[in-house]
Amino acid sequence: MEHPGEEAAASGWQLNVSHRYFKSFRHFKGDEEQKERLIENTEVVNWQHSMDISVLRNFNNRWSVSVGIPLLANKRSSLYEHGRKERHNSNSAGIGDARIVGYKWLLDPEKATKGNLQLGLGVKLPTGNYNYKDNFYNVGPDGGDEERPVDQSIQLGDGGVGAITELNGYFLLGSHFSAYGNVYYLFNPRGTNGTRTYRETLSPLRANEAIMSVADQYMVRLGVSHSFSGKLQGLVTSLGARMEGVPVEDAFGSSEGFRRPGYVQSLEPGVSYQLPKVTFFASVPVAFKRDRLQSVTDKEVSAQTGNYVHGDAAFSDYALNIGASIRL
Repeated sequence: MEHPGEEAAASGWQLNVSHRYFKSFRHFKGDEEQKERLIENTEVVNWQHSMDISVLRNFNNRWSVSVGIPLLANKRSSLYEHGRKERHNSNSAGIGDARIVGYKWLLDPEKATKGNLQLGLGVKLPTGNYNYKDNFYNVGPDGGDEERPVDQSIQLGDGGVGAITELNGYFLLGSHFSAYGNVYYLFNPRGTNGTRTYRETLSPLRANEAIMSVADQYMVRLGVSHSFSGKLQGLVTSLGARMEGVPVEDAFGSSEGFRRPGYVQSLEPGVSYQLPKVTFFASVPVAFKRDRLQSVTDKEVSAQTGNYVHGDAAFSDYALNIGASIRL
């Protein structure tokens, strides 16, 4: 939410529809890119589309509830998952994990005309398939095909009931400028979800990664927006910084199983245009730092063998977010 001040005065129902797309293909260990992966054609490529649909009910100028669910379509191209002999695709599509979040403005919007903070608390439900399967080549009996769960990065859900916490805010800096901020953290206390990764077949040292982990997630955004007047009234541009990722260990519960911890820091330009009943918006976070952190298993294997172990992960250069909010 880049301009929450507009939401404070809203009432009734609102439909929000947004689409997020990105292509991840640059591999990192820590914050160092493995450029040789692109040269050797051994990189893993993910194409991910997410259509998020939510309905917001404003009860008054302080209280609201949002119910939403994503529709996902993903494709993953790799060599190592298909016996390292041929490059093939695996796919997943369907609904993701639903969420229900209640919001409250902490200050009375009629009195706090300069700025406000909004607290959000809710639940994430495991409605997405977290054991989605597709066909894999050269890995079955006698080197044939075999149906297996797709990689964790394109699973439709994580199998956990999570607690959502949000803090959104804005502060007016002048007649046309304002600062905004968003903090989001998803607590996922479940340890593992029972979905097999087959990573233990790559190395006996990866036995702890045989099952997928149910990981926490977080996002932080800070920036400044500018609203136009006159013939451009309704147009708002913004520029901010964004950080999102998966921690090495969860705040609560077990952190066992397979995960790729790390984070992306991005510069995020954005634009929105408000009509009487509809607001269109778009933003393009462009990554300037990507860091794949050492996982719990990486640390355990390093201690067992005496050799430093650090897994990698693929990241995108940018993401595209577009959408619309319709006041009903």
